[in-house]
Amino acid sequence: MPEPSDQPVALQIGAGNIGRGFMGELFAAGGYRVTFVDVDDPLIAALDDRGAYDIHHVTNAGDDTVRVTGVRALHASDTDAVADAIAVCDVACTAVGVRAMEAAAPMLAAGIARRLVRPDAPPLTVITCENLIGAGAHLQVLVWQAFMNQVSAVLVDHDTFEHQVGFAEAVVSRMVPLVPKETRRRDPAWIACEPYARLPVDATAFRGPVPPVPGLEPVPNIRAHQRRKLATHNMSHAACAYHGYRAGHEYLWQAMADAAVLTTVRGAMAETGRALCSRFGFDPGEQRAHEDDLLARYRNRALGDQVVRVAADPLRKLGPDDRLIGAARLCLEEGIEPIHVLRAVRAALAYDHPADPSAVRLAAMLAENGRGHVLREVCGLSEADPLFARLIKPDDAREAPAP
Repeated sequence: MPEPSDQPVALQIGAGNIGRGFMGELFAAGGYRVTFVDVDDPLIAALDDRGAYDIHHVTNAGDDTVRVTGVRALHASDTDAVADAIAVCDVACTAVGVRAMEAAAPMLAAGIARRLVRPDAPPLTVITCENLIGAGAHLQVLVWQAFMNQVSAVLVDHDTFEHQVGFAEAVVSRMVPLVPKETRRRDPAWIACEPYARLPVDATAFRGPVPPVPGLEPVPNIRAHQRRKLATHNMSHAACAYHGYRAGHEYLWQAMADAAVLTTVRGAMAETGRALCSRFGFDPGEQRAHEDDLLARYRNRALGDQVVRVAADPLRKLGPDDRLIGAARLCLEEGIEPIHVLRAVRAALAYDHPADPSAVRLAAMLAENGRGHVLREVCGLSEADPLFARLIKPDDAREAPAP
């Protein structure tokens, strides 16, 4: 465990792929000591015993290792220690997954209660690295409810709470593949990722100055960047996987080397890119550069990103506001025909990997009740929706993409 110092401290709740594989690195680069909170016993022991860990940046050019030092780790069950850490940290962050946000709220509430009892306590901003639009507001409500429900909580009015504690949503785009079980057994703290290090955050939600963390990009309209993540990154990632699966590819980089897959993925990105520029005012040149950067990142062989991992859970990814249907709807709303995006939707509807429970259920729904039923129940489309009419037509996912 590192010795105490005058360095500022970042409290990272969740030491998994994003917490350890992204935020820990960014905070350390900004001069922060990082205190991790997690429930994984071997991981917590490894981080706390060593006081450091390595991040392997993997690219087609090789492996560049970055060492993160000044690390401390706490088990989430050690509620007093976690509350004390939250009470004195300089910035906090969650990367626990949407389902675990409710479990993170009481520990944040306990720490904030201890923090606010100090009249000289500086404000605190909690950055939320969660895959949920509105995660900041959602976590704020959960923490306030937990704050009020805790018997030991200091009575503070809601206005003071909101003034002193901010919840800033972030848009996470770094790709961190799952660590193989054998590697985790050998070294619980081992992590590899791509070197991409940009993190748009909601500039309006910070209490006090934005931390001087390299890669942190305060933006005035976080919703625009969240929609871009969904309609550009998530949509094209899924499109590459579903088309790649139909073409028989195992890895994402193989799908990107397939001219037919690349053409239709690039076409889908161009459609949503025009829609995003129209809706939110993104610069067209910057948007195209963003798309080109993503395509280059998908070609990263060293990540070993499997098609079936990216394609997993098609029922969720075909949801009414998710990456495929949501992107297609955005295009139509901006007067753009989503020809290539709809090809990705059809490829997703045809995804039938036998080891994916969601894909198996989707295939059963199609076989038993037909495509119209899936469009209504999974995609949230009524017969009157213009997307319904386009998608109820015979599957053309095997057609050669238009130039």
